[in-house]
Amino acid sequence: MTGVPTTAGAAARGGTVSAASLAVAAADQVIADLAAGHRAVVVDSPPGAGKSALVVRAARALAGAGEPVMLVAQTNGQVDDLVDRLASAALVRSGSAGLAGAAGAVAGPIGRLCGQDYVPSARVRRHAGVTVSTEIGDLADCVVVVGTAAKWATVRAGAWSCAWAVVDEAYQMRSDLLLRIAGQFDRALLVGDPGQLDPFATVDIDRWAGLTWDPMQSAVEVLLRHNPDVVVRRLPVSWRLPPSAVPVVAEAFYPFGGFAAGSGPGDRRLAFSSSSLWRDEPVDAALSLAVQTGWALYELPARHTVRTDSEAVQACAALAARLLQRGCVAYSEAHPGGMPAGADRIAIGTAHRDQARAIRNALGPALAAVTVDTANRLQGREFDVTIVLHPLSGRVDATAFHLEAGRLCVLASRHRHACIVVARAGIPELLDAYPSTEPVHLNVPAKFPDGWEANQAVMAHLTGHRVSAR
Repeated sequence: MTGVPTTAGAAARGGTVSAASLAVAAADQVIADLAAGHRAVVVDSPPGAGKSALVVRAARALAGAGEPVMLVAQTNGQVDDLVDRLASAALVRSGSAGLAGAAGAVAGPIGRLCGQDYVPSARVRRHAGVTVSTEIGDLADCVVVVGTAAKWATVRAGAWSCAWAVVDEAYQMRSDLLLRIAGQFDRALLVGDPGQLDPFATVDIDRWAGLTWDPMQSAVEVLLRHNPDVVVRRLPVSWRLPPSAVPVVAEAFYPFGGFAAGSGPGDRRLAFSSSSLWRDEPVDAALSLAVQTGWALYELPARHTVRTDSEAVQACAALAARLLQRGCVAYSEAHPGGMPAGADRIAIGTAHRDQARAIRNALGPALAAVTVDTANRLQGREFDVTIVLHPLSGRVDATAFHLEAGRLCVLASRHRHACIVVARAGIPELLDAYPSTEPVHLNVPAKFPDGWEANQAVMAHLTGHRVSAR
């Protein structure tokens, strides 16, 4: 089993430990850490390792021990997902000691803390046991209260306190937000993916670089820097990424914490319902290569272009349309008999919003169900097939934004079966011409791998899966 980390990997390769066993053992260890009384526990996770499932399990276990829990996420969409998962999991509360819960436990309400302009989504409205309010006082009787970090930061001191806070997507959380809510809980579980996007801002942040109060530092990084004794665990299995993707993603973005694929080499495959529709064209050749190997690089001729490169936009739309036209079917451990990879199971990822808008326009109303969005908005989601417009495609330079490792990591790790990258030729040469020149600041740990190295590693792999669009 490729990519299983540490000593557990050796056991798995010997056939004595399965990926499921590794995942269960890791989650059980985290729950045991909560019962052990640690002040904080950090859980690092690769893409699709079940972060949200662990967060929900931990919240249920803590609430089942009779303790109110504050649950923190970074976006309203993430909060709504957690509320839906919690309510669907029949959250219970009991007066028993420990984290195991007890028979006969009584169901408890869930609170959804929100802003003034929040409109409850269908995922929240369908649960009668969920109370939605802008005021924490209205949620005093709730077993678990869920809200964004930004909303929790507005709760006045003394209005809410609990023994435990559980933070989802903790690497996206700014350190200043953790500081602002720290007085509301005694202990914390922080779960996140260290390889994906860091907290971001729309203002210049260089003025704070290297300062201990830099608000743009990740909450996890600051916590670990000032508390070296904090327990750190890792989830060892990705249930999303197929075996064809795990070595690539792990090498490029997780060099210090490899992970395994939850599926085996023969568990997943893609097929087209009608081979007679195949045409001897570059688009079909790219789709066939992606179906066979899990990867394809659809390479346009080298050229410097505007950001909304019309040829690249049309190529992304054509690949998605052709995939649906040929009737792509996804076979997996969940659907051994096959499941159509419809428009809702296909995503197109970009670096910029204007690129996403241009691709949506090119798809037209008939393909409106295809998800087209930026890496920031695709983070946390998964699809059968993804089409990626490479952030460096057609560029005359390689800026820090376009080189960011987390952005490429998100784009390259959303798929369960195959990923097709659309790019203009010349990216390796562009990387060679623009080596990483980010300034080095005192007191700021160097990021490794940096974006330049990550892009080089991914392009080195994609070179062997290239289909020329000429």
